[in-house]
Amino acid sequence: MNMTFSKHAPLRGEITVPGDKSISHRAVMFAALAEGTTEVTNFLQGADCLSTIRCFRQLGIDIETAQDRILIHGRGLHGLTAPKAMLDTGNSGTTTRLIAGILSGQKFSSTLNGDASIQSRPMKRIMEPLSQMGADIVSIKGNGCAPLHIGAVRPGGLHGIHYTSPVASAQVKSCILLAGLYADAPVSVTEPQLSRNHTELMLSGFGASIRTEGCTARIEPNPQLHAMKIEVPGDISSAAYFIAAGLMVPGSEILIRNVGINPTRDGMLQAVRSMGGDISVLNKKISGGEPTADLLVKYSELKGVTIGGALIPALIDELPVLAVLATQAQGTTVIRDAQELRVKESNRIDVMAENLAAMGAHVTATEDGMVIEGGYPLKGAAINSYKDHRIAMSFAVASLAAEGETTIADADCVNISYPNFYETMQSLAAG
Repeated sequence: MNMTFSKHAPLRGEITVPGDKSISHRAVMFAALAEGTTEVTNFLQGADCLSTIRCFRQLGIDIETAQDRILIHGRGLHGLTAPKAMLDTGNSGTTTRLIAGILSGQKFSSTLNGDASIQSRPMKRIMEPLSQMGADIVSIKGNGCAPLHIGAVRPGGLHGIHYTSPVASAQVKSCILLAGLYADAPVSVTEPQLSRNHTELMLSGFGASIRTEGCTARIEPNPQLHAMKIEVPGDISSAAYFIAAGLMVPGSEILIRNVGINPTRDGMLQAVRSMGGDISVLNKKISGGEPTADLLVKYSELKGVTIGGALIPALIDELPVLAVLATQAQGTTVIRDAQELRVKESNRIDVMAENLAAMGAHVTATEDGMVIEGGYPLKGAAINSYKDHRIAMSFAVASLAAEGETTIADADCVNISYPNFYETMQSLAAG
């Protein structure tokens, strides 16, 4: 579905954003492995998280769903049953990589596959450490991508290892830690920089023994996990679009309620503050081990900055909309150390550069990021989202500062993570 957008000012109002996608995925997975019934509120009813529910139902887990509340009737660490058909993970890299870790320790075989995007995303990064642990996991097409076949755990089970990951990836780290639940000795993972730590926090809440020191996480095997109640905070990756919109549209003031501000995810806040953005953090609290707050965003005159290094894992999903924001800043913004953007739902470096250029921005793609010369006016254009939800939402934001109409192809791909995104944006425009 194509949608057309146009410039609007100012944006005003109070909003909430959907539950955090990363936390919603993990709540289903970990609750399935726990004893008892886990209640999850503010669960994200996006396509990716629904893929996780579908897969665990195929694995024998009873899951009751309502509008923003689900009940997962866990069967314990060894309670999953063999699926009768291939597990379809849809467009979800989180589902694919994390469930692979869990399936590697099961006494049955399974096959994982997803859509065309998933079939092109790199899976060697999980296959290698899982194989080192003794798992039987192969890429069926032999190209290091899905579909993946995971054989029944071999006699002797999985082995404890220490793995040094070449990438800072919460999906890789979480996959290995989840396989570690089924190992014969502790498993640890060291990353080059610290990635988001939702797995460590939530698994600890369920009763697992996890210790984190610097960029290394270590898990003890064979815990008894117990059901709990989880309130999912608002997703800061979803809030990022309205943070950017509020900062760049003159006269805007937006209050975003109950957003997760986990320090491994708050890179967006750090980046926009360095650009001169006026953003206040209000009403801080802790919910289920996760810090949350209300964010008050006001229009600001921004300056170009360099974004890279250890900050990148904390804002990897927000970089597309940060690139849009950089077009409205004075001076040059450099995004570097973000080569991971090339293996997301689309090649987000090239796609952002292509579409921003179509709107009149001065942008150069690099191997690991972008160089954006700010201060040049944007104009409406035809945007190819490449069916990537974060691209579509980023250019809906860009349209708010562009002269003329902007048409986004396959704009409904936002259903992956934020089904009501356009309605929320419209409510601010009406405010």
